[in-house]
Amino acid sequence: MAEDTRQDKRASFSPITEHSTNGMARTSSVASGKSGASKKLVIKNFKDRPKLAENYTEDTWLKLRDAVGAIQNSTSIKYNLEELYQAVENLCSYKVSPTLYKQLRQVCEDHVQAQIHQFREYPFFCTQHCQEKSLDNLSFLKRMNRCWQDHCRQTIMIRSIFLFLDRTYVLQNSLLPSIWDTGLELFRTHIVSDSAVQKRTVEGILEQIELERNGETVDRSLLRSLLGMLSDLQVYKDSFEERFLTETNRLYAAEGQRLMQERDVPEYLHHVSRRLEEENDRIVSYLDQSTQKPLISCVEKQLLGEHMTAILQKGLSTLLDENRVTELALLYQLFSKVKGGLPTLLQFWRDYIKSFGGEIVCTPEKDKDMVQELLDFKDKMDNVAQTCFARNESFINAMKEAFETFINKRPNKPAELIAKYVDSKLRAGNKEATEEELERILDKIMIIFRFIHGKDVFEAFYKKDLAKRLLVGKSASVDAEKSMLSKLKHECGAAFTSKLEGMFKDMELSKDIMIQFKQYMQNQSEPSNIELTVNILTMGYWPSYTPMEVHLPPEMVKLQEVFKLFYLGKHSGRKLQWQPTLGHAVLKAEFKEGKKELQVSLFQTLVLLMFNEGEEFSMEEIRTATGIEEGELRRTLQSLACGKARVLNKNPRGKDVEDGDRFNFNNDFKHKLFRIKINQIQMKETVEEQVSTTERVFQDRQYQIDAAVVRIMKMRKTLSHNLLVSELYNQLKFPVKPGDLKKRIESLIDRDYMERDKETPNQYHYVA
Repeated sequence: MAEDTRQDKRASFSPITEHSTNGMARTSSVASGKSGASKKLVIKNFKDRPKLAENYTEDTWLKLRDAVGAIQNSTSIKYNLEELYQAVENLCSYKVSPTLYKQLRQVCEDHVQAQIHQFREYPFFCTQHCQEKSLDNLSFLKRMNRCWQDHCRQTIMIRSIFLFLDRTYVLQNSLLPSIWDTGLELFRTHIVSDSAVQKRTVEGILEQIELERNGETVDRSLLRSLLGMLSDLQVYKDSFEERFLTETNRLYAAEGQRLMQERDVPEYLHHVSRRLEEENDRIVSYLDQSTQKPLISCVEKQLLGEHMTAILQKGLSTLLDENRVTELALLYQLFSKVKGGLPTLLQFWRDYIKSFGGEIVCTPEKDKDMVQELLDFKDKMDNVAQTCFARNESFINAMKEAFETFINKRPNKPAELIAKYVDSKLRAGNKEATEEELERILDKIMIIFRFIHGKDVFEAFYKKDLAKRLLVGKSASVDAEKSMLSKLKHECGAAFTSKLEGMFKDMELSKDIMIQFKQYMQNQSEPSNIELTVNILTMGYWPSYTPMEVHLPPEMVKLQEVFKLFYLGKHSGRKLQWQPTLGHAVLKAEFKEGKKELQVSLFQTLVLLMFNEGEEFSMEEIRTATGIEEGELRRTLQSLACGKARVLNKNPRGKDVEDGDRFNFNNDFKHKLFRIKINQIQMKETVEEQVSTTERVFQDRQYQIDAAVVRIMKMRKTLSHNLLVSELYNQLKFPVKPGDLKKRIESLIDRDYMERDKETPNQYHYVA
């Protein structure tokens, strides 16, 4: 054969063009008519395909089978791998691929089938202790893993030899699995799908996971490899995941029930968080990624979802009372993972605020500190909403709604106390806060103020306190006063603050008038030795004061007349009404210790001036001489004879002033200060004043209701009762009961502002 080939080759180098048996043609340069002509090389296919030697296919397969056997038995391969690869390529070139594929599959299948015996012969039951059984299961898992790793390694090596077969014949036949897939299929069919082996493998894996959950250390790489095997063999979901999730469900259901009884809520929350971290770590370490969602859902459901109400009932109040910010943040974070978690938490949070706030507002014993407690409580809840509840709008809105609900459970009182709290902060002598701090306090008060329905009650008390601060000069800062006024105007509108602004204008105008009055007095022929300062108040702006006639000394009466002439000369047509209840004076007094100045009210002034005329007076004599009303006189005498600065002696001694008591000047009075302010008891709010302020608010409300009804009826002409009431609720800015509205409507019908329909009593007509 070799000889014939050489002869053919020789023939191909003939000087003339001639086709050789191998299909190659060569054009000789000698035959060309032109020198330097290009040479041409032509290559053609064989006419006859080379034939394989007899028994080549069988001999080659024996070689390949030996190589596969060596790989499977982990022994050395006799042949060169390149030679084996070439042999597979030769066989595939000569259409032996189908036979080769079947033979290879059969060899692999026989080997895999033989592997099952080592697992079937393995002891399935252990009569020893549980620990020994656990070790026995572990060694089974290790053997299974070793078998799987060997199978994968062997399949990769076999595929590298039969790569040409895999990339040609198998690739062209879409119904045939690749060599790697065939290896997986065989392992799955003959080993993993064996019910006893599969059961033992899955139970062993579950046992290892349970041990790890109980705090023991396990071989994670072994679990990762075995679970990877189940995933690669596509039996992970059916054989392992379903049982794993069932076991997880059972474990955490029991654990949740037990720990809810044994542990307090903060400890339980940290435990749940730790469990979730552990399960996430398992997913990263060895579980399939597809298990993450159902596994985490299972843990959250059993440890949180089933116990949401119990957790909140048992621990939310404690966490909020103790301001456990870390645990509250954790609670929010965990509940946000569970279906229905946040709405449940939101409801409990709302109920807690209503309950805690309601206790502050509705306990009269706490009235003294109510506003400060409300401010502290609001700060605390704001902090929880911001830092723990991720500034969730729903929680912030629920908090506002809860505050509005509980703060109006007790009508009027919170509004009154807020007004008094503002007064305490804006009054001179409040050394607690700098201007910046005072501004922050006022901002916080405005937040609480927004929740109040009866803002007219606040206005009435605020106006009364503002009047005292302005008239007695007790305001800490004009800037702070105007800042508060600006906040109220922004919140409630210009109509709400118009009278308050008028009070400030009156004070400024009074200063200008007093400058002019002093110049006027200097031009008088008989200058007075008393320095008079008058504040002219517009009646509509200021609180209404009950006029009281008292007997003033002639010098004061004369000076009042001078001022009256001066003022009416400039503003004709106006009427002046003096308010002695608001007057105050500075008196010069001489005691044994020396001279002192006493800062006192006008009533105290009238009483003290009597002791220039005599040594001792009875209460009845003082009342006759001064004309002061009895209750007011008792308080005045009490401040002079029973207070800290006792410039009068009372006989007999005692804290209260009785009818028969007598008073004399205390010449032995001593005090470290030169100017002494004697507490003006009449400036403190009495119960009567409080009641009268509240009654005045209610009276104003009736006028507002009447005006609103007439306004609505004038516009609509005819309206049903229900629609009229609905419209009134929209227009009125204070809380009102339906019964009160009905009374006002009846009153307007009686006064002929409107009338009932003769046929339909629930229908009203406006009377023009």
